[in-house]
Amino acid sequence: MAIKEEKQVFLVGKDVINQLSIILKTALIHDPANIAVRTAIEKFIMLVNTLIETERTISLELIGEFFYINGVRIRYSLEYLLNFDFLVKEFKKREIGSILFKDIVKPQEIQVFLEAFIASGYSEDPYETMGKKIDALHTIKIDRLKKIGTGEETDVRKVIKKTYFNAVSYVKGVITKVRSGEKVNIRKAKRLVETVVDQLLDKEQVLLSMTAIKNYDDYTYHHSVNVSILSIALGQRLGLNRKALTELGLASLFHDLGKIEIPQDVLNKPTSFNEDEWKLIRKHPIWGVFAILKLRSFDATAIRSVIVTFEHHINIDFSGYPQVRKYKELDLYSKIVCLADQFDAMTSSRVYSRIPMSPDKALSVMMERSGVDLDPLLFKFFINMVGVFPIGTLVMLDTKELGLVYESNAVFTDRPRVLIIIDSKENKVRGPVVNLAEKDETGRYMRSIIKVLDLNKYKINLAEYLL
Repeated sequence: MAIKEEKQVFLVGKDVINQLSIILKTALIHDPANIAVRTAIEKFIMLVNTLIETERTISLELIGEFFYINGVRIRYSLEYLLNFDFLVKEFKKREIGSILFKDIVKPQEIQVFLEAFIASGYSEDPYETMGKKIDALHTIKIDRLKKIGTGEETDVRKVIKKTYFNAVSYVKGVITKVRSGEKVNIRKAKRLVETVVDQLLDKEQVLLSMTAIKNYDDYTYHHSVNVSILSIALGQRLGLNRKALTELGLASLFHDLGKIEIPQDVLNKPTSFNEDEWKLIRKHPIWGVFAILKLRSFDATAIRSVIVTFEHHINIDFSGYPQVRKYKELDLYSKIVCLADQFDAMTSSRVYSRIPMSPDKALSVMMERSGVDLDPLLFKFFINMVGVFPIGTLVMLDTKELGLVYESNAVFTDRPRVLIIIDSKENKVRGPVVNLAEKDETGRYMRSIIKVLDLNKYKINLAEYLL
C-alpha cells in the first residue's frame, strides 16, 4: 500500500469505525427504518465509499482489542474510545473477526446488514445466524473471529513469560555492569523493547498480567520492566506509533538508573528513610541523567530518556523533585512514566514497604492525586487500560466464589474476566474464567463483585495462577 493511501486509510478509518458503532447503537434503540438510523447510515456510506473508491475493497478486521482496515491499525483519541470499545464487544459477542466491503455499498444493503447484526445478538449461534441473513448480499461479507485454543493460549503465555523474564535479567545485568564500569549493549535493550511492543499489540492482557506478579527480592529489576510495559501499553492506548512506543519503552526501562548511586544499605533499608536518606533518594533523577549520557550515544532517544529520567518525579503542578523554576510543561513520556511508576511502586512489596497496596486501592490514591500530581486525561486512559479492578485483584463474588481478576474489560471497566480459585462450596479450584459482563435470560448479571480481598491475608501466589 502506498504511503498516501495508508495515510487516507488511517485518517478516514477511525471515522468509519466510529460511525459504524453509532449506527449499531442507534439501531439498538430505534427501528432500523427510523430517520435517526437512516441519517447515520447515509454518513457511514459516504465515509466507507470514499475509501472504496481508492482501495476497491475494504476489510475491517478485529485483532485482539484493535481494529485494522486493509492491514492498517486504526488508532483513536479519547472522544472515540467508548464507541470503539462498544464495537469490539459487539464483534466478539457475534464471533465476527472481519467485515469485507467488496464494492460501493448502498443504503438498503446496510439496512439488511443492520437487521442481521441485531437479530444475531439474540441467537445461540450468532455468527451462523448473521451469515445466513446477509448471504444474499454481494457487497458485504463477514469472517469468523479467530479463537485461541487452550493449548495455544498456554504457548502464548510461555512466550510472553520468556520475554518478560529476559527483560528482568537484562535490567539486572545493566545495573551490575554500570556499577562496575563495564560497557552495556544498548542494542539488546532496543530488541527487547521492540519484542514487548509487538506482544502488546497482539496480546496486551497477557503481558499486563506479568506486571501483576511481584518479586520482593528483585524489586528494582522487576519494577523497571513493569514500568516499561505499563508505559508502552498506555502509549499504545494513546495511539503512539511503533517507533514512538519503542522510544517510550526504552526511556521508561532506564527511568530509575540513577539509583545505582544510592548506597545499597540505604536502598535496601527495611525501615522508613530519615531526612538525610530522603535527600539521597531525591537525587536519583539527576544522577540518572549522567548515567544515561554515559551509557549511550547522544541521539534523539537518549535525549528523551534523559528528559524522562529527570522529570518522572516532577508532578504536573511542578511540585515533587528535583525542584524546578520557570518550567513550561512536562514531556508526554514523563507524564506517562510517572503514572506507571506510581502504580507499580504502590502495588509492589518493597524492602521498606513489605505489604503492598491492593491494585484498586492504589487507583483510589492515584485518583485523589489526579489533576494535582498526575495528568487527569492520561489517568482516564490508564483506568480504562487496567480497569477498575486491575489484573491480579482478589475479589469475592455475589455467588460466594473467590476469584482473581484475569483480564480487564475495555467496555465495562468494573466487569472484568475473573479466574475462579475458590468455588461456592469453598473448594480450591483452578477455573473457570468467567466474564462478569455476562447476563442471564432475564437480563441480570450472572456474577458481580461485592468486595475486594487482601491477597496477603489469603497467602495467594499470583504467579501460580497467572503464569
